[in-house]
Amino acid sequence: MKDGGNDSGARSGKAAKDRREARLKLALRENLKRRKSQARERADFTPASPGSDDVAGDDGEESPG
Repeated sequence: MKDGGNDSGARSGKAAKDRREARLKLALRENLKRRKSQARERADFTPASPGSDDVAGDDGEESPG
């Protein structure tokens, strides 16, 4: 049964949910910015990878190709 019709708990629950959603939205946005920045740094720092002809096996033989 309901008591005197006081629904302030529902309002405060909605407000708390709204604050939580806003906080999570901001955290996701900041995380995305950080990840994009890291990806840009990695793209700028790509070391030259050896070609497939330069790859040698464990016994020192060159790979056929």
